Amino acid sequence: MKGIKKIFSLVCIAVLISGIFVGCGKKNETSTTNQSSETKKSKNLIVWSHLTEKEVAEVNKIAQEWAKKTGNTVKVQVDKGDFQAYLQAANSSKAPDIMFGIAHDNLGTFQKAQLLAEVPSDVVDKSKYVPMALDAVSYGGKLFGIPLSMETYALFYNTDKIKTPPATMDELIADGQKNGFQYDINNFYFTYAFIAANGGYVFKNNGGALDPNDIGLGNEGAVKGYQMLADFIQKYKFMPATLKGDDAKAAFQKGKTALYISGPWDVQGFKEAGVKFSVAPLPKTNGQPTPSFVGIQAAFVNANSKNQAEAWDLMKYLVENTPMPLLKTGNRIPVLNAELEKDEIKNNNIISAFAEQAKYGTPMPNIPEMAAVWKPAGDNLTLLTAGKSKPDAVAKNIVEQVKQGIAQQQK
Repeated sequence: MKGIKKIFSLVCIAVLISGIFVGCGKKNETSTTNQSSETKKSKNLIVWSHLTEKEVAEVNKIAQEWAKKTGNTVKVQVDKGDFQAYLQAANSSKAPDIMFGIAHDNLGTFQKAQLLAEVPSDVVDKSKYVPMALDAVSYGGKLFGIPLSMETYALFYNTDKIKTPPATMDELIADGQKNGFQYDINNFYFTYAFIAANGGYVFKNNGGALDPNDIGLGNEGAVKGYQMLADFIQKYKFMPATLKGDDAKAAFQKGKTALYISGPWDVQGFKEAGVKFSVAPLPKTNGQPTPSFVGIQAAFVNANSKNQAEAWDLMKYLVENTPMPLLKTGNRIPVLNAELEKDEIKNNNIISAFAEQAKYGTPMPNIPEMAAVWKPAGDNLTLLTAGKSKPDAVAKNIVEQVKQGIAQQQK
């Protein structure tokens, strides 16, 4: 869930900057070329990153390789500031040319401020990427960032109690009744999978453009998903309605339950605790993969950079050479198909399971209107699981409350 907490701040930021930065975008270079100290004047480029310090150190090594080859200089640094700080710096002399490593669902604010340079056509070969990852950095069907890595959640299972993970929802229910199944059920981030699996969605995706006026959290498929969630609590009694994520994690770690939904951030802790576990993609629904929410680490070029051609050339070099270093340093799952076929991933059962699940996932919406979704969804899920609201009512209320929230944003 590394990216979801940050999205709550987007509405306020968008309001602050929506009238400030209009017209500040610069015209992009349409192609990138390798630079040479013999033919062009050396440029000084600045790269900021929200990756960890260890990961940034690896990115810096590769950036310096590019600098040596091209005769330019590059400064790569960890950005620990908030997004308001970036917005304020965007037009200053200290502004970065590139942001390399930021949760994709934060890009909507920068896009609204016209700070994202459109990706030149010769920088990205779309056929080489997991398609979902490209959707995460697209606005109006155009690319304004480059995906670097992906993360999602999947099904943890105790290998002492379950030898073969459930492949279908019916098998999940049967295994859950026998061995225990718990997760943070009232958290919309995780529970979205069961809603989407039956045909629900947040905002309609029209060829890479999300339509905030078309909300799919109240359609027939969403209602089926809400019914399944209610059954987890009231019919199968897998977990108490008030269960929190930490309690579900503790139950799995102590061996009280054998099934648990979470992400790669829990892997190391379970290993250190000596839990016998593995990870599998979420069980299929009606014969189809169950789509989870996916977070993408992305990179973009500042539309106000005076070094557009050099910035895109450096970006291309970094994108091509950082996947394995970031996997080894930070367990970042690549989004390039060729990287996913490498032994480092295919021979790692846990990483490959998350990678497989992510392929079928849905990028968390990257538009500011998503900030109006989290609270209504969470509040209504809590009422649903507590038996205080029926699936039909939950569907109706979520959509109405999301629409109200979006309307408040636009005032």
